[in-house]
Amino acid sequence: MGGNGLSSKEKVLNLLKHEEVDYIPCFSGMGNIVMDGLKKYGLHFNEVHQDAQKMAYAAKATPELFGYDCAIVPFDFNVAAEVLGSKVQYYTTEDILYPSIPEKIIKSFEDIKLPSDPENAGRFPIVMEAIRILKKEIGDKVAVGSWVLGPFTLAGQVTDLNKLLKDTFKKPNEVVQFLTPLRDLLIAEAKLYQKAGADFITVREMGTPVDLLSPRVWKSMIQPFMIKMREEIGSPVVLHICGKTNEIIHFMHECGYDAVSVEHQNDVAMSRQKIGPPPKNLLFGNLNTFKVMVQGSPEDVAQEVKAAIDGGVDAIWPGCDIWPGTPAENMKAMVETTREYGSKKKKGG
Repeated sequence: MGGNGLSSKEKVLNLLKHEEVDYIPCFSGMGNIVMDGLKKYGLHFNEVHQDAQKMAYAAKATPELFGYDCAIVPFDFNVAAEVLGSKVQYYTTEDILYPSIPEKIIKSFEDIKLPSDPENAGRFPIVMEAIRILKKEIGDKVAVGSWVLGPFTLAGQVTDLNKLLKDTFKKPNEVVQFLTPLRDLLIAEAKLYQKAGADFITVREMGTPVDLLSPRVWKSMIQPFMIKMREEIGSPVVLHICGKTNEIIHFMHECGYDAVSVEHQNDVAMSRQKIGPPPKNLLFGNLNTFKVMVQGSPEDVAQEVKAAIDGGVDAIWPGCDIWPGTPAENMKAMVETTREYGSKKKKGG
């Protein structure tokens, strides 16, 4: 998949080590399963969240079918929340319905109970086994990644989000107290996935764009948690935030991650200018995963890929999880345009 004697995996990992690469990869640190991949292995969407082998096969089908430069597990946002005691609803319908949390049971800091044995808590062992399977099946050719939430985003999964947002202004010290054990759990989760063999980790603090938190609050409250997670998790690690991030991209960059990832609401040319040039300062993004990737044509996808590359991204990343209903022709357009147009740009074309 990689060409020029290097595998797809080697090129992705070289990029994350800030080495020069001869093509712009097309990969992600977020969910990458599509219905065509599920069909390849006779799977249904509702089966792939609680079974390690089915999870792994759903993930590996995407690079196998389309030449995508990674395979990523898990797929839903509730893994850490479940470990904290939240009841997760798993659906039996064959429709695309992600597991959800119908009731938020944590009301205060005192309600937070961290597991005494994280390695055997909740679905952590299932995700770890899925990583091991992926490493065995495709890990010599394709980068195998995993991800964890950021503490503020996890807090929004387990407690009342409106109250949490209000308390960032009214009771900031209490919010920091609440987030601290969540951060520690997420660091432990990331290290478990590394232990299982994940080639890189993405920290998804996606609930903290400027749409929700001011740049001042992000700098004072969120950035210290992001820096601590970066220090504890180590390399390679990517920081991703959804929504509008141009006003905080420099704060994200200051956290020291190997790359920052942004979504379609972000002006990547402006971000490129703010964080500095590659290969030291890596910027990933920023395809619209629904309006373009699902609802658009292959030509729309190609146009968006080219715009992101022209804006200065170092890797084409969908701005969030790939929606499982994404048409196969749009997946192909994303990968093929990245290869062709990205190679030309690398050569100065």
